[in-house]
Amino acid sequence: MSTCVVPKALCIFWFGFKAITVDGCLTQMFFLYMFATMHSSVLVIMAFNRYVAICEPLRYATILTNARIAKLGLVGLIRAVLLVLPEPLLLQRLPFCANRVILHTYCEDMAVVKISCGDTRVNQTYGLVIAFVIIGIDLTIIGLFYGLIIRAVLRMSSKKAHQKALNTCTAHICVMLMSYTPILFSTLTHRYGQGIAAHVYIVLANLYLLVPPMLNPVSYGVKTKELRDKVGKYTCRM
Repeated sequence: MSTCVVPKALCIFWFGFKAITVDGCLTQMFFLYMFATMHSSVLVIMAFNRYVAICEPLRYATILTNARIAKLGLVGLIRAVLLVLPEPLLLQRLPFCANRVILHTYCEDMAVVKISCGDTRVNQTYGLVIAFVIIGIDLTIIGLFYGLIIRAVLRMSSKKAHQKALNTCTAHICVMLMSYTPILFSTLTHRYGQGIAAHVYIVLANLYLLVPPMLNPVSYGVKTKELRDKVGKYTCRM
């Protein structure tokens, strides 16, 4: 997601290139939210992976074959395109006011909607519904998998097995919190946060793009002994 936004944002901050065409803005918006939807699908697939690893370990290689993983990825891609594509198309039909200043470092959907002079109720409703449909469905599926995982863990007699199974899921849970929390706050504040300062919207939108990719490697790497030893070694030197 960051690759859709960071180059343009750096051009704004470093060179003062603040202009963007309407088509460029809508293209950036499409790819940004398409990748965001795909990222949510990846989290669902990861939850399925955890479920198979813990609940069906002997069948792991036969269930999660390369072909099946590729099909799951393709389904996530098709879903993302079908759900996100109407959003820029709906925006394209709107007239825009003389003041075309977007108070964001990228083409955030609600920021673009707010500079339109036309009737934006359809755009606002569609954006809100799609956000909650994607997050709601994906979180429900993830919750189902984790419910099955917890049931399987509770049936284990060994405490060591309990700990190992739960440690397997820790990084995934941290990544989900970092991914879904900023987007929920950003979506809700844009639509219902009356009287909130503009810089709050901008900070929330930037956190949504920057925090997950920055902290994901930390979440997955913190359990790696070699990485912990290296970090401890260089920290002690400082």
